[in-house]
Amino acid sequence: MRHLRKLEIPHYAPQIANRRRSPAGRIRITYQPLFSNYVFMCGGEEARYKAVCTGCVQQAAKIDDTHQFVSDLRQIHTLIAMDVPLTIEDRIQPGQQVRVKSGVFAGYEGTVLQRTQETRLLVAVRFMERGVSVKLDDCQLEVLTREVEKNR
Repeated sequence: MRHLRKLEIPHYAPQIANRRRSPAGRIRITYQPLFSNYVFMCGGEEARYKAVCTGCVQQAAKIDDTHQFVSDLRQIHTLIAMDVPLTIEDRIQPGQQVRVKSGVFAGYEGTVLQRTQETRLLVAVRFMERGVSVKLDDCQLEVLTREVEKNR
C-alpha cells in the first residue's frame, strides 16, 4: 500500500479493529485486514502496470460488475466507520436476503447467518466470498422477496 500511495494510485484495504484485554486488564487494539493479501485499487491498464511493477502486487484481477463491487465495499466501509463490533466471516453461507428496517443499520442489505441463538447480518463482498457480520434482532429485519430485489 505504501508503494501505491507513492505512485498516487487510489486503493482501499479495509481493516477491522480487534479489542482485547491484556492479562493486566488494559485494552489492546490491533487491526486485522478484512481481506488478507488483497488491496483494491482503482485505475486502468497504466495503474495496473505500475502496481505490478512495484514487485508487491502479484496479480491484478479485473472486476466485471464494478457497480455492485463498489456498492459492497461502501457498505463495509460505512460499517467499519460506525466503530461497532464486527466479525469477519470467511465464507458466504446460504441464507435469506434481508434489509434492516430499524436501528442504526436501517437500509443495509445482506444475508442472514444463523448461529447458536444469534441472528447475524452478513454484508459481503461477493467477489471475495468474505465479509463482515453484525448481531441484530429478528424484529429489525425484513425478508427481501424476489419482486423487491428486482425493483432495487
